[in-house]
Amino acid sequence: MTRTVVIGGGIAGLATAALLAHEGHEVQLLEQRDRVGGRAGSLERDGFRFDTGPSWYLMPGVFDHFFELLGTSTAEQLDLRTLSPAYRVFSEPNLDGVRPDTLTVPLGSEQVLETFEDVEPGSARKLATYLASARHTTDMAERFFLYNPFTRLQGLLQPEVLRSLPKLAQLLLTPLDKYVARRFQHPVLRQVLGYPAVFLGTSPSDAPAMYHLMSALDLGDGVQYPMGGFWELVGRLEDLAVQAGVRIHTGAEALKITTRAVSRTKKVGRFDGVKLPAALTGKDSREVTGVTWRDTSGNEHYSVADLVVSGADLHHTETQLLGVRDRSYPGSWWQRRTSGPGAVLVMLGVKGKLPELPHHSLFFTRDWEANFASIFGENPAIPDPASIYVCKPSATDPAVAPTDHENLFVLVPIPADPALGAGGPDGAGDVLIERTADAAIDQIAQWAGIPDLRERIVIRQTTGPADFARDYNSWRGGMLGPAHTLGQSAMFRPQNASKRVQGLYYAGATTAPGVGVPMCLISAELVLKRIRGDHSTGPVTVRPVTSRIG
Repeated sequence: MTRTVVIGGGIAGLATAALLAHEGHEVQLLEQRDRVGGRAGSLERDGFRFDTGPSWYLMPGVFDHFFELLGTSTAEQLDLRTLSPAYRVFSEPNLDGVRPDTLTVPLGSEQVLETFEDVEPGSARKLATYLASARHTTDMAERFFLYNPFTRLQGLLQPEVLRSLPKLAQLLLTPLDKYVARRFQHPVLRQVLGYPAVFLGTSPSDAPAMYHLMSALDLGDGVQYPMGGFWELVGRLEDLAVQAGVRIHTGAEALKITTRAVSRTKKVGRFDGVKLPAALTGKDSREVTGVTWRDTSGNEHYSVADLVVSGADLHHTETQLLGVRDRSYPGSWWQRRTSGPGAVLVMLGVKGKLPELPHHSLFFTRDWEANFASIFGENPAIPDPASIYVCKPSATDPAVAPTDHENLFVLVPIPADPALGAGGPDGAGDVLIERTADAAIDQIAQWAGIPDLRERIVIRQTTGPADFARDYNSWRGGMLGPAHTLGQSAMFRPQNASKRVQGLYYAGATTAPGVGVPMCLISAELVLKRIRGDHSTGPVTVRPVTSRIG
């Protein structure tokens, strides 16, 4: 039985551990915190329960396929509700204080087309074409790119890919904001189509137009919510992992991934598969041997391993857990990379109902370019005002708040910089973080027409970049990972196997295919493909395997 150690109990770590245990590996999972979940965490206070991370359930097909690999189904694991409306957009008031009309994005593609047409006559036809392109791009991405381990160049030389090269080149080389602006004139419609770049950790001007595929998900397919929130998903992944035989150690901080020299080498980087002797490479070949870790009592342990999968932040793995000679991505490499945004998260328990806010809301500033320049530009600063995201899960799930109260999760994208500070309970966080939270609360109150919002808050908890750095070893305190710019997407993103160490693999948002819960599930599958020696470009074919799941 292959002895495998998985570092990190976030979505990617749990998913990888479950898949490999289902495959027949003997798996230990090491999670440094007192419970699994990683960024998909949970906060409970006075009858409120907040998801402290992901909150948009998109790409349902990825979840369906993942659960099928484990011999179950999404329907068996999650209670999904489709949101109607999908979300609402609040725009910045005019200079005279007049609030513009909100834009409510309805459920159903036909209704979405009508909504766009009402805002900008003639846009329905353009949106239909735009969404058709987005759906086709999504199909191409899933069949040839997202699930592709990029271990065989031939995978990209298939006839369908070659026929699509002119269109793909246009989508890769055109910024998303310009791609949208050529088709739509109304600023709010442009914002609706450009904002998905933020969920990819970048700005619309830096994201390739390839990512217009995101609009097929929320505008075309609609938005769902798992009852219990994403914390319920974490619980289901943990249960499936344990049922498959995974031994989970919480309070287990990984200290070092150990390796040894071997007499042979195999190139395991991008487009690999060629065996080369060490004498020709000029480098010693290394293989993984285990993981040293420390428990909450300060005692050190050593877990022998044939394989190690790190679901921890890739920067932390490479610069802290590996010795210098074992690093595929040393510190100098990271100096040339672009981080996604940081965030101030504000969890609010509010007395009374808030009918002004649906389950999901977006608050867009007028000066779109200035907002993103503050986050990603050469002179980063916290935007004022900021374009923010607000989730009110109590609109759908009464279990997340006491009776006659609301649960609000507010996300303010800011520069990725731990020096901006940490959050805390009830205003006790660092000054800049709490000031940003205050501004967001006032912004919601003014833009959505809830003048007494601040007075109705009974619970408040904030999180800042320093918390992300401390709790998740997040590179630069970012909330997501490396931004999805052209040079950090698909085959250009760090892949799922070490270039230096045999038997060492990577999963999670900081590696391929990218950020977001669906991408983390796919990264687990990419690790499985690497271990199997599966070079196919699409999802793994479900096949009978030895499993401990009853």
